[in-house]
Amino acid sequence: MKVNFLGTGTSQGIPVIGSTHPVCFSDDPKDKRLRVSVLIEWDDHCYAIDCGPDFRYQMLRAKCNRLDGILFTHEHSDHVAGIDDIRPFVFRQGDMPIYAHKRVLEALHRRFDYVFDTENRYPGAPSVKEIEITDSPFQLKGLTVLPINVQHNTLNIFGFRFRDFAYITDAKHIEDKEIDKLKGVKVLVINALRETSHVSHFNLEEALEFIDLIKPERAYLTHISHLMGFHQTVQARLPEGVYLAYDNLKITI
Repeated sequence: MKVNFLGTGTSQGIPVIGSTHPVCFSDDPKDKRLRVSVLIEWDDHCYAIDCGPDFRYQMLRAKCNRLDGILFTHEHSDHVAGIDDIRPFVFRQGDMPIYAHKRVLEALHRRFDYVFDTENRYPGAPSVKEIEITDSPFQLKGLTVLPINVQHNTLNIFGFRFRDFAYITDAKHIEDKEIDKLKGVKVLVINALRETSHVSHFNLEEALEFIDLIKPERAYLTHISHLMGFHQTVQARLPEGVYLAYDNLKITI
């Protein structure tokens, strides 16, 4: 299985107009973070987790010519606002399968009604095949995917486990029964927004504590804001086996 980090940042990574925050103007490409998303590939199959506002550019940058479906963690804009840019894939492949909680599908219907309008379809509008997912495992081309319930402040959202790999973003709290689903994971991706506390995201300390609890062979931090600091500086302070993810990072599990 291969994982391509399409984006490792957050909307909080955009500087206020007139800001001179140094990370936002860093020359290090590892400090250039688009909104968080990943591609998961195995055999000849390719799925994305989330498609935020940077989705089109991320697909072009990754030279992704085929997409078998999109899994949504939740309905916030930095995770869904790129859904219109599935058009080229739809024109080539047909309806795009999307996998999401019922609440997320309902939110997408409200915000992107023209995508879901089957009676008065706008010519050229993208089209999708909706697959509602729950807490139960589901299949993707013979691969079992296990949803992980996490708490994003008061919002329940999904992380996902694929075999020995787990991807969790926007978490602030995870119940013990959901942590049990992560036992034996070899590679863990977990959000770490910044060093100071945040109401709806793990900060760096909380993310490291969670990694220590799960004890994967490798862990990657994602959903990183500019307030975390420079990639090179932060990486130098991380424990062995823990890495600050960056856009275009490709790993194999």
